[in-house]
Amino acid sequence: MVDPLLRVAAAAAAVTGIGALGAYLDAKYHLRRDLETVLRYNRSDRIVARAKADGKLNVWYLFENMVEKYPDVTCIWSRDGIYTFQQAHDIACQYGNYFVSIGVKRGQLVAFYLQNSPEFIIAWLGLWSIGCGPAMINYNLAGKGLIHCLKLSGAEFILVDTDPECTARINDQMDEIENEAKMQPIFLDDSLKAHISSLPTIIPDKNLARNMDGGFPAMLLYTSGTTGLPKGCAFTMERMHTVVFQKHLRDKGGYDGDRWYICMPMYHGTASVCVMACILRGVGLATAKKFSVSNFWKDVHDSESTYFVYVGEAARYLLAAPPSPLDRGHKVRCMYGNGLRPDVWEKFRERFAIPNVAEFFSSTEGLFALINFDSGPYQSSCVGHHGAIFRYLMHNVYIPVALDPETGDIYRDPKTGFAVRNSYSEGGEILVTIPNELAFQGYWKNPNATAKKFVRNVFKKGDLYYRTGDALRRTDDGHWHFLDRLGDTFRWKSENVSTAEVAVVLGEYPGVLEANVYGVSVPSYEGRAGCAALLIDPNHRARFDFAGFARHARERLPKYAVPVFIRLVQASDHIHNHKQNKVPLRDEGIDPDKVGTKAENGKNDQFLWLLPQRDLYVEFGRREWDILVSGQVKL
Repeated sequence: MVDPLLRVAAAAAAVTGIGALGAYLDAKYHLRRDLETVLRYNRSDRIVARAKADGKLNVWYLFENMVEKYPDVTCIWSRDGIYTFQQAHDIACQYGNYFVSIGVKRGQLVAFYLQNSPEFIIAWLGLWSIGCGPAMINYNLAGKGLIHCLKLSGAEFILVDTDPECTARINDQMDEIENEAKMQPIFLDDSLKAHISSLPTIIPDKNLARNMDGGFPAMLLYTSGTTGLPKGCAFTMERMHTVVFQKHLRDKGGYDGDRWYICMPMYHGTASVCVMACILRGVGLATAKKFSVSNFWKDVHDSESTYFVYVGEAARYLLAAPPSPLDRGHKVRCMYGNGLRPDVWEKFRERFAIPNVAEFFSSTEGLFALINFDSGPYQSSCVGHHGAIFRYLMHNVYIPVALDPETGDIYRDPKTGFAVRNSYSEGGEILVTIPNELAFQGYWKNPNATAKKFVRNVFKKGDLYYRTGDALRRTDDGHWHFLDRLGDTFRWKSENVSTAEVAVVLGEYPGVLEANVYGVSVPSYEGRAGCAALLIDPNHRARFDFAGFARHARERLPKYAVPVFIRLVQASDHIHNHKQNKVPLRDEGIDPDKVGTKAENGKNDQFLWLLPQRDLYVEFGRREWDILVSGQVKL
């Protein structure tokens, strides 16, 4: 890929250098941005190759370079303490010595059951210093899910936060952890920290970090596990190198450099990658134990952060908070993350005076990635952008294919047996061209799940593609828009309904703080009817206009996409990373006997429905359910 990239880049460079014509073509086709990306990728490849040749693919060496370059620059800011790069390095070496002293060996993982803190980051660096890495366990996990993740990691030790709830969950399952998972818990309390602080500030053996395989996990991440047990994904040393040197943003490290505020959970990929992408480039970061609406802007202000990381509905929560002098009393010039909803995007930017939004689209697995650097309304609400160069280069790499409306699987032409390629403007599930199965590192110790990500004989016999499981479309000028995650789209009245697109429309109605859309089974009906779990602003609840809401939906959505049912929720139902969780709501459906059995705090939720001849949503309860089941009403 490198040679074609450079040839196209050279041609683009020549064009953009021709005065007014170049400026016009650059504005129209975004040549300069694509050119910069091509050159970054090429430079990154050279740096990784050099690191591999020098036996320094372990990113610990990148951190050491930053320590040597910026020893007195603040590396980590928190309410609990501030650490320079030199201080973070010295304590990381102490952690490295501690891990070696308890028997951790090069090439092993140590499980982290930790909330955000400077110790989380420094202990992680300490593992790198001895050729090891962390397995990032969601500290909210308990029961079968926790034991599964621990066993999957293969770690012999688990470092545990002293937060009372974390400690209680581990103590409650101590027997399974020690005997089933074969793991020893280590509680990171004050006495242990004091012991670690007495250890040498140089790594025990410099050879432990050298000559590491680029495929070794810089960290072991886990999928969310909303539809089953979490799967492990190694975020490799080589991939971390690539992230560092393919940086898309114009932040700077060192003295008078930028600082990122990161309060999203560090066991999650977005936050953890951002944390280390900062530190390994000499960029400072600020952190907090967890996301808090009331403390967010205070922390941003006091830490003098210039970037912050968001995930999922976090921006919506901040937007719903009462106005404050701190709304614009900050130095932020860019917010970076994923999951920013279109109905929130410009409202958030305007209220909080954020000049730039960097929305990316990716997954833990990492074979399909996009980014949209947005500095104005022209590119708001899209998850990525490709200029003319990348549209040309990626034409046969990222490919949208049609889906079977009945099964949700890839549609295959009954005559040829091959898939049907859609236009980019129509969109579809994105398949990624790969040369062989080694292009995807696979799920950690899970060959069966790995095999399901590949699809063969797509357009011709013997070809091979990676399934992203995500449906997107791309406009003619290169803007990528998310359509839906496969499994979320449902079929009603013989039509496919995109939950994401419906949620955007509903979220634009005054008083709706959040709309979580999903399909529900209805007795005697094919497919699933639309249901929207609405979180309504407390200031609007008493006078919410359900007739106006119905008009709003009918005027902006196809008839089949207008939700038949509304579930009025008292609180959002999210997974640990602030992303919407449809699974319990979808499983409960509209059956009164199931409501509240899976959705936390959902027992008292009120349901409404919209009949074809009615102009507003009205109450749907036990009596209406019985009428529906008996077939006395048609939807």
